[in-house]
Amino acid sequence: MRKYRIVKNVVYILMAFCLLCGCQDSTKYPTKCEESPSQTEAEVLWPSQEELSVLSDGSLAEVDLTHANDGYICARLLQETSGIKLQISKDDKKYNYDLKTTEFKPFPMNMDNGSYTIKILQQIEGTRYAICASNTIDVQLPNDLVPYLYPNQIVDYTMDSYVYKKSFELVKDDRDDLTRIAHLFKYVVDTLDYDDQKAKDVSDTFVLPDIDGSLKSGKGICFDYAASLAALCRIQGIPAKVIVGWTDIEYHAWVEIYLKDTGWINPKIYFDKEKWNLVDPTFSDSKNSDYEGKYDEVYHY
Repeated sequence: MRKYRIVKNVVYILMAFCLLCGCQDSTKYPTKCEESPSQTEAEVLWPSQEELSVLSDGSLAEVDLTHANDGYICARLLQETSGIKLQISKDDKKYNYDLKTTEFKPFPMNMDNGSYTIKILQQIEGTRYAICASNTIDVQLPNDLVPYLYPNQIVDYTMDSYVYKKSFELVKDDRDDLTRIAHLFKYVVDTLDYDDQKAKDVSDTFVLPDIDGSLKSGKGICFDYAASLAALCRIQGIPAKVIVGWTDIEYHAWVEIYLKDTGWINPKIYFDKEKWNLVDPTFSDSKNSDYEGKYDEVYHY
């Protein structure tokens, strides 16, 4: 009986120790991976406009094709007007962008190598558009990552942007890209709350993400979540795509991030080595955090 009492007491002591210290998976997140140098501000990629090769109708808009092989072209209005679009197409895929400003804005060449057709379109009535200018160019990218390292109309930021400064602040002590991604992802999820009213207001129209506005206000929709995370990553030299498409729940926006290494950023998100890895900051911040259904891409930026 005395021996049983001793064993019983030992069991109780061990149970108490487990409760105090935590008998659970001891894995730390993010998992450790190979150190990599942090991005410097001098290394951040920015679009430029040399206008060595230009498409224009002469009065409404112009497109600078100079850096197509670097993963982007730039376009702008030549006068303040509405109803002007830039169309970028390859094979049977088309991207239509509204031109909104007389300042040059970058647009990605994001459909791999090959023959691209660039058009300037003017609205005639409703969804009817006339072709004002057109050109076909051969694009040869150095790799499939480069279009996702520059800002563009969807992932829009400059050196003066709030997100630019915040990106460097968040990773200043990090020694590898997996840790950087983990901190950037956590920041977006912790900072933003889903804006149901905005989602309702824009349900029938296309609205560009507002990265700085969302991060400062702490509210946004899925497009804002995705664009914010992509911007934070690109500024750090980490390739990131914004994906728009269908889930089992709704039409949605998420992110794919390319990592040279491998590991977990948290208990649910694992990164495969040298692959595009799906990350959904919006669902991770909602009742859908355990979602394991389909993600069907329609567009990527």
